[in-house]
Amino acid sequence: MTPTPAGKPTASATASNGPASDGPAPAPDAPGSGGSLPYSSPLPTPRPHLGHALASEWTKLTSVRSTLWTLGSLVGLVVGVGMLAVIQTASRDYESLPYPAPALFGLMVGQLSVMVLGVLTISSEHGTGLIRTTFTAAPDRLRVLTAKYLVFGTVAFVTTACSVGFVGLWAAILHSGPAAGPHGPGEWAGALAGCLYVTLLGLLSLAVGALVRHSAGAIAVMLGVVTMPPVLGAILTAWPATNGLGLLVLRYNAPVGLFQLFGIPEGSIDGATMPSALAQVALLVFVTAGAVTASYAVVRRRDV
Repeated sequence: MTPTPAGKPTASATASNGPASDGPAPAPDAPGSGGSLPYSSPLPTPRPHLGHALASEWTKLTSVRSTLWTLGSLVGLVVGVGMLAVIQTASRDYESLPYPAPALFGLMVGQLSVMVLGVLTISSEHGTGLIRTTFTAAPDRLRVLTAKYLVFGTVAFVTTACSVGFVGLWAAILHSGPAAGPHGPGEWAGALAGCLYVTLLGLLSLAVGALVRHSAGAIAVMLGVVTMPPVLGAILTAWPATNGLGLLVLRYNAPVGLFQLFGIPEGSIDGATMPSALAQVALLVFVTAGAVTASYAVVRRRDV
């Protein structure tokens, strides 16, 4: 028999006392412990909603250079050209013109910047492949597309309205007085409607970008939508068989709609009465709504 050192249990004592334990027994509700309570993570797991998509789209829109260049060119054209036009006018010119009218000269070109940004808002993600990451992080594609429309539409409208309003205030400060004639809030409402018209063109561009998925192709389509109707209408009026269609195209197009919304005196085309500004806006709303609906249907079913 070998004596057992003092203070150390014997093998028989260890066997009788059961296996040694290195720590406290697991809690009944811990994973793998066989407890009756299910395991729940202490970390919050909120369900994604539209607010998350809006924050994501806002981050993407404000973190790319294309937004700075397009909106910067819009502000530069509207404010710069508008201020030059105001300086070249006299107070008596505003007897028949509203104060925001000079902003139209820059906005006729600046609207192209809004349309380009609308296309790039979604087509750039298709070009770089980021759209796959976007739809992986947010599988609800309709929510993502809705966030794009809301964020872009808000930014485009606010930027356009601020630029036009600055030019209108500049004209009112320089040429206000009895010689300018009476002015009221109606002309400012028309200018805001013109800003909404340009925003609708941008939303239409975003919808075309979602359908085409190619930046150059979508921009070319929108340039044709804005610039081709006056040219096409003039060509169609050259033949008697298409004269009626040509007059219709000349009366309903984006440049004519903007002129009417900004209060430029209406004329006539071959004696035909020009449509109202409300009719111009209603037509663009109808076309934009159709394109947006088509974009929802296509984005939902199509593989990226």
